[in-house]
Amino acid sequence: MKLSLNGEHREFPDSITVADMLGILELTGKRVAIERNGEIVPRSQHADTRLADGDVLEMVVAVGGG
Repeated sequence: MKLSLNGEHREFPDSITVADMLGILELTGKRVAIERNGEIVPRSQHADTRLADGDVLEMVVAVGGG
């Protein structure tokens, strides 16, 4: 399936969740904010939110430091 992730078109397996996508991107356990088609997906819903072909995602990964 094709998704737009931060403006870049990417291919992912069919029928994955937001949590699955984060695993594929090796971001599991990181502090990540996801917006899907203009709506924030709360962390508590990452495992239950299925992605569909053509979804537009924006992702921000928090970086620690000082």
